[in-house]
Order: sequence, then C-alpha cells, then structure tokens
Amino acid sequence: MKTFVLVLSLSLFATSLTYAQKTDTLIKKLDSLQTKKDSAGGRKINVSQTAYNERTKITVPVYFVLLGTDFVQEITGPFHTKKKAWGKAVGFAAIEGGLFLLDKNVQKYATTLMEHNTGFRSLSHYVTNFGGVYEGYVLGGMGLYGWVFKNEKMKTTTLLATQSYLVAGAMEGIIKYISGRQRPNFVDPDKITPPTPQFHGPAFSFKHGSTSFPSGHTTAAFSAATVYALEYKDRAWVPVLAYSAATLIGLSRITENAHWSSDVFAGAALGYITGLQVVRNYHRYAYLQNHKKSNTSISFGAEFNYDHVEPAVVLHLK
Repeated sequence: MKTFVLVLSLSLFATSLTYAQKTDTLIKKLDSLQTKKDSAGGRKINVSQTAYNERTKITVPVYFVLLGTDFVQEITGPFHTKKKAWGKAVGFAAIEGGLFLLDKNVQKYATTLMEHNTGFRSLSHYVTNFGGVYEGYVLGGMGLYGWVFKNEKMKTTTLLATQSYLVAGAMEGIIKYISGRQRPNFVDPDKITPPTPQFHGPAFSFKHGSTSFPSGHTTAAFSAATVYALEYKDRAWVPVLAYSAATLIGLSRITENAHWSSDVFAGAALGYITGLQVVRNYHRYAYLQNHKKSNTSISFGAEFNYDHVEPAVVLHLK
C-alpha cells in the first residue's frame, strides 16, 4: 500500500508540474478527449503491431503523466458516467447483492470441498499464488521479452499493465479500509461467534487490520488481464487465456477461505474497469502523438541558377 501511495504521489506531482509549465498540456488534451464517444478522439483503437512505434512510445515522463491521469480519471469517472454505463452499474449492484446473500453458503461449500479433497487443495494453493507476488514475475518476464526482442507492443502493454496494477491496487486499498469487512477466516479473540460478511466501516479496519472487500488478488489479476486482453484482442486466444487465468485466481481466493464470493466479484469488476480506463487513456495519448501537426515553415530567398539569379521558395519540414 505504501508503494502504491508513493508512486501515485510522484505521478500526481508530475501531473501538477505539467499543468504549471504550459497552457496546452498533454494532460489537458487527454482530458478533452475523455469526453469523446470513444477513447481515441472518435476513432477506433488501433492495436496492430505498427501502431506501437517511436511516436507512441512510453517514456519515463509520459509514464508518470499517464499514471497520474489514470488515477484522476479513476476517481472522477463516476461523475462523468453516461446513462448506458449507469445501467451496467445497476446490473453489477444486483449481482453483487445476490452474491452477498449467498456468501455464507458459498463459504461453507468451499471449505467443505477443501477439507475432503487433497488434490483440489494443492491446486488452489498453487493458483492463488499467481494473484500475488508471482504475477509480478509474470509481468517482469513479459516486459523482458518485449525488451530483448524489441517488441514495442509487448513493452507498451506491460507498462500499461503495471499502471493498471498500481491504480487498481491503490483504489482497492482505499475501499478495503472504508468498508471494514471481516474475512471469512477472521478470528476475533474477544468473540467466539464465526465471522460474517458484514461491513463494519473504517474504525473496524484500523482496529483489526482484517479487510476483505474487495479481493486484492482478484483486483490485481483482472487489472492486468484486461490490459492484455484489450491490447491483443486481435488474437482471440489472448483474451480467453487472460480472463480464464484471472477467474481461476479469483475462485481460489474463495476456496482458500480468504474472501467472500462478493469480494471476488467486486475485485474482478474493479480490476476490469481500471484496465479498460488505462488502455483507453493510453490510446488517447497515441492518437495525439500520431496526429501531431508538423511544424512547417516557408522561407523566400534567391539563388544563382547557371547565369542568372532567380527567386526561391523553401519549405522546411520538422
């Protein structure tokens, strides 16, 4: 959590500096494009290999500007939501509410399954690790592949996945402490009653440090999976593999008795929304970079041509 806060603080600081330096900044341009129908100035997102080039390359300053705007858009997004999106939000709330009612029953079934199936228990332990530290190793490996083989698309996608990971992680941490929900494996030394999927608020969170809602492993898994699924949507197997792996990680959090089913669904939704927002923000940047007006100038002069002097017009392209 401290790492998330530090990185996001630096990115927001860089964002504020950019605002202060120029009147027409990258941040303001990204902001204005956010109001368009889609994420790239009214045009389809281009995910072909050639779309990732020197112009659209993510440099260190650009990385932090994008990260800062990612976080700002994540916070302000609900205030700019269109009617169609609110319909989806209602659908999410309905499913989440239904899962909330089933949380205890799902937990009992999962714990019984784990107690009576050694092989399933081993598989669950293995899968759940990929939603934590191992996911960082996977991202690192993909980034290394992109760097070694000079694959700009893979490098860019991995950088976007790290941005999604950071923003979703920060949001998940904030929501955890606000909700103050007991984990199903929570043990209160002062009580003998079993844990419940009840929301207790921030005071409980800071007192007990047992925050369940939403699932952090699931949020991280879907935040990265969504980026790869969207950037490689031209290859049908990538979205299937990415979302399948993220789903298995989410289910493992239930079988590990670390989260309620509604925690997992909420984490998946948060990760997906964040990944989608990060990808769209980058393609706004790519659109701006690919549609920059060239700095041209015309100069007039004279030149000696054979035995006479004649006027000359020179076009300078930059």
